Amino acid sequence: MTTHVLPDSLAEIRDEFLELPEADRLQLLLEFSNDLPAVPARYDEHPELRERVAECQSPVYIIIDVDDEGMVAMHATAPKEAPTTRGFASILVQGITGLTSDAVLAIPDDFPQSIGLTRAVSPLRIAGMTGMLRRAKRQVAAKRAA
Repeated sequence: MTTHVLPDSLAEIRDEFLELPEADRLQLLLEFSNDLPAVPARYDEHPELRERVAECQSPVYIIIDVDDEGMVAMHATAPKEAPTTRGFASILVQGITGLTSDAVLAIPDDFPQSIGLTRAVSPLRIAGMTGMLRRAKRQVAAKRAA
């Protein structure tokens, strides 16, 4: 049985949101949306490696890399016109990249509900972030098993 432990990288992001008054959390999410790292150019020729996140209304795609040491890198694309969704993708990319596959698989499934935005954004958007996390964990598990 996997113990669900929030890695430090995601705990720091969560705490950053929770330290702010609720009214200011959307601004922080917008800052994250502006900081979504670009997907490495090596994927430009391989759209088949991008997985669409169906739970998101906007076209969001994720790619997970797991290297030989089991270290994870997450990449995501989300349109600039969807800053909330893009912010959630950025939180996960920044929080997951650099973790071990075990650490990613141990991220609590309710992490998106824990960052203090459930009243600031629609449940549909939180469900989109939950879908991104679920897909990331599934891809990590599949790549680790391969």
